[in-house]
Amino acid sequence: MTPDIPELQAGGRYEGLDLSGVDWAERDLTEIALTDCTIMDAQLSAVILQGATFEGCRFVRCRFAHADLREAALLRCSFADPESHSGVDFAFSQLDQARFEGCDLSFADIDRTSLWGVEFESCNLRGARFHRADFSRAFGKLVRAQARFRDCMLELADLSEVGLPGCELVRCSLREADLTAADLEGADLSGADLFQARTAGAKLAGVDLRGAEISGLDLMALASFAGLKITAAQQSVLLSALGVEVFPD
Repeated sequence: MTPDIPELQAGGRYEGLDLSGVDWAERDLTEIALTDCTIMDAQLSAVILQGATFEGCRFVRCRFAHADLREAALLRCSFADPESHSGVDFAFSQLDQARFEGCDLSFADIDRTSLWGVEFESCNLRGARFHRADFSRAFGKLVRAQARFRDCMLELADLSEVGLPGCELVRCSLREADLTAADLEGADLSGADLFQARTAGAKLAGVDLRGAEISGLDLMALASFAGLKITAAQQSVLLSALGVEVFPD
């Protein structure tokens, strides 16, 4: 620890510090609060940050491995490195009920991480990769998924095979996103933009697509679409994708 950096403590409040030299491994920093701090090239391994608050912080080339960020609040934080076009890594971590608001998570790699009840509000997740990310939790024999994405940029994101049944992706841009074999049954995608999104094998039964951009969506390539919710104005778009010509009455 350098002399000008205080020893971080659980529940402590710190502002305007460069914490790049801190050893985060296996630290218990529950409910710590950091404001306008910078963390660069850090390995945050097995660190406990449950209930922590990060506001206006910069994480550059950082990796969270086996980290505990349950119920953490991350507000207007940047996790992307504009020079290398790389993002943060979350691997084998816990982000259950964490809240991200106004964060730049572009090109983030979220690998085999628990995300039950996570919330992303007005976040940039362009090019983010969700590999075996788990948005579900078992309640006895019942397994339920819970997550909320609102007004997020998810263009070019990899959500293939992700399980988000009954979850929210309201007004999100999913342009050119990979939703191959994703389970979105019963999800709310109202106002979303699915232009050129890859949806082969996706489950969209009961999905709310009212007000969404769905040009190019091929119903026949989906695994399910019964009960799909659309507006009358969207009918012609889906029928045209099936090769059906629609004429006015």
